[in-house]
Amino acid sequence: MANNIDDLSWDDLTVFLAVCDTGGFRTAAKRLGLSPSTVSDKVALLEKRLQAPLLNRTTRSVVPTEAGRALADRLSPLFRETRAALQEAMGSQDEVRGLLKLNVTGAVMVDILPPLIDRFLQRHPDVRLEIMVDDQLVDITAAGCDAGIRYGEHMAQDMIAVPIGPRQQRVVLAASPSYLSRRGTPDHPRNLIAHDCIRLRFSSGALVVWEFEKGEEAITVDPPGRITLGVDAAQAAIALACAGHGIIGTFENWLQPHLDSGALTPVLLDWSAPFDGPQLYFSSRFMPRPLRAFIDLIGESRSKA
Repeated sequence: MANNIDDLSWDDLTVFLAVCDTGGFRTAAKRLGLSPSTVSDKVALLEKRLQAPLLNRTTRSVVPTEAGRALADRLSPLFRETRAALQEAMGSQDEVRGLLKLNVTGAVMVDILPPLIDRFLQRHPDVRLEIMVDDQLVDITAAGCDAGIRYGEHMAQDMIAVPIGPRQQRVVLAASPSYLSRRGTPDHPRNLIAHDCIRLRFSSGALVVWEFEKGEEAITVDPPGRITLGVDAAQAAIALACAGHGIIGTFENWLQPHLDSGALTPVLLDWSAPFDGPQLYFSSRFMPRPLRAFIDLIGESRSKA
């Protein structure tokens, strides 16, 4: 067994972690620039040397065994720390280079994160950036990411978090003047049940919740959606609302240009309560130089706001 362990290579372990992260040989091969057969062969060789099955393979999926998951959970932070150390060793103290990998919720990709990315890449031309967009709760360490962006209710407890974007946001309802003229304007959230509503659904399958608060009264309404779209199609949903197809509920900052132009009119605005904006979260143990530079940029942006 000792000889088998001594023969293990960094590349084989990297391939194994990529398969665990992506959930398949083909997707891992695409990420690594290898053929699927090469990826499969490397994992099989690793299993032979360890004398333990690491992956359960079916025609539809590849899932780690108990031993495989335990191995991946222990290897992932070690590989991330090694990568961080290598990045620190590259270049002088003033240079920032290497890979910054983020896992983010789709909500920040509309208008919060893109301008920050633009400034960051212009300032640090030697940095490579990979962004995984996922609305489900993700263990960023297991996913091989340096940091994540989530709203407070999705924050991992053992992480450091810094605000990114507006400190507060809110979900508001809006509809076109033509729709409200035709169907009337609801004066209480419970009246939404009788209206055509445009709902958004997260990639997890959950609908964006319509919660309302006014004074001491709080209410959650779940009207059937005449139109339901994924959050990645939020702009299409807003366009449908502008065209008069119903009442939409989504981030106020997404709707603001259409509210300013008059294409949409706010509905039940006094029932819309603010909530904390998104936060960048990361492990206190790992601080690769690209992440440190990105955090510094966020701090500069907030000080100028």
